Amino acid sequence: MSILNQNIPVVIAFTPNYFVPACVTLKSILDNSSDLDKYKVYCLLTEELASQYKELLCVLGGSRMEFAYINMTGKLEGIYIDERYTIAASFRLVLAELLPHIDRVIYLDCDIIVRQNLAVLYNSIELGDNYMAVIFESPLAHQFSYIEKLGLKWNEYFNSGFLVMNLKQLRVDNMSEQFIEASKEEGLQFPDQDVLNKLCKGKTVGLSPKYNGIRTFLLPQFKDEFLKLYSLKDWVDVQRYSNIHYTGGKPWDIMAVKFEYWWKYFDRLPREIKMGFPIKKSLYFLSCIKRNALGKWVINAGSNLLRWIKY
Repeated sequence: MSILNQNIPVVIAFTPNYFVPACVTLKSILDNSSDLDKYKVYCLLTEELASQYKELLCVLGGSRMEFAYINMTGKLEGIYIDERYTIAASFRLVLAELLPHIDRVIYLDCDIIVRQNLAVLYNSIELGDNYMAVIFESPLAHQFSYIEKLGLKWNEYFNSGFLVMNLKQLRVDNMSEQFIEASKEEGLQFPDQDVLNKLCKGKTVGLSPKYNGIRTFLLPQFKDEFLKLYSLKDWVDVQRYSNIHYTGGKPWDIMAVKFEYWWKYFDRLPREIKMGFPIKKSLYFLSCIKRNALGKWVINAGSNLLRWIKY
């Protein structure tokens, strides 16, 4: 149950081809919070969202989600966009100015399955004068030199896919303008994420890794790196019930780590939303198998053997 009687502000950004993945993320938010928890979802868009999609979101959200739409066309001209990403990834940089009436907000990517209650987090977090609450990565050795070039220590680099943002403090310090200026630098490996890391250094609050279970948090071959930053209990918690962030291959395309959870929430979507999504039948079939105990054991054993051979 929410501590405060208000809609929890959540922001997602997506392009038209990510509409169904965005719906899956939103469905996971609803299913893992109280029926009394309500959300105001701000959708940052690369183009105007067609009316039929807005109607489908209303069907999905029911009485618990209210939606607002912001067309971002032309708002981030001149920034560097790596060819691996879309401009939507950089929309979070200007949230403080886009939402001047909101003091803090939860931002999350649309390739995340939420298994934690976001209302509880939102109502309990203390940000002080920090810019945001983040989940620090446990980087691999080959990433250290790049992180150092950003002016950070290895244990100071966070993943920007899940953030609790202090929009009020970001406005006070005029950070949106600074983010945009820094985003014009070419060659950044993760443009928006690197900018946030550089400019928010020393102004972040660390959250439990269970709020952003990135790929390297979930694979056993990276356990040693994880334990350099977090505890064994954190490792167990992440494996059991963390939010799942598909930072590598996407679960609707490949058999990614814990891909079956994405399909679990896909199955729970209203039929009208699922109808237009191109399903890879073999992948969906495997996800169904993995959702029972024996199938899960067989597939995990095979996957772990392949990863052991690879790594």
